Amino acid sequence: MDNLEKLYIENYKPLREIVFEYLRQSILDGKLEPGKRLMEIQMAEQLGVSRTPVREAIRKLELEGLVVMVPRRGAYVADVSIKDVLEVLEVRMVLEGLAASLAAERMSDDEINELTSVCDEFKRYYEEDNIEGMIQKDVEFHDRIFNSTGNNKLNQISQSLREQIYRFRVRYISRYNKAKELVDEHQALLDAIRNRDPDKAYKCGMKHIENLTDHMMEQLQIYKEE
Repeated sequence: MDNLEKLYIENYKPLREIVFEYLRQSILDGKLEPGKRLMEIQMAEQLGVSRTPVREAIRKLELEGLVVMVPRRGAYVADVSIKDVLEVLEVRMVLEGLAASLAAERMSDDEINELTSVCDEFKRYYEEDNIEGMIQKDVEFHDRIFNSTGNNKLNQISQSLREQIYRFRVRYISRYNKAKELVDEHQALLDAIRNRDPDKAYKCGMKHIENLTDHMMEQLQIYKEE
């Protein structure tokens, strides 16, 4: 638990919500890795809170599937099987193609200019070998595409799916030995949207996630063997 920090307590938020949100994000960001045991006393001490909000947060995280309770052993950060990730990516591949296609039809000129800036910033972070910056801009790039569709249901479903594999994103990008391909794929997707070519955008969106799937499967196999 050495990577947990004392919480900043916001007066307007219930303590249990602050603890829950912090632990949830720590799991999604990979600070609390799959298989990590969650020990209430140590966590409470590190966070600077009592055991009660920690216990409540763990129960809520269990309901979300991010934590599993093992009889007579306690709470652990839930692992994600290769099958789980593959199923999520199969669905996301179709959603990404659909979102890109709709974006090519619906994205405003101003939104395209903003997407171009994000694409350029991703490339700059790649050239600087700034992994954290790349992750941030990759998320923003795809969020802007989905938001531009104006389809709230599509956006909600995609967000839920992405969160399920978000904690592997750092491992994926930091170990991706073909990161230049990410830059090229973003650019191809941007060009198709800018050219108002929904068919091309659909194919680029699908191909981008197909390539992600191939590499993610490779990284998960390595992860399982470590």
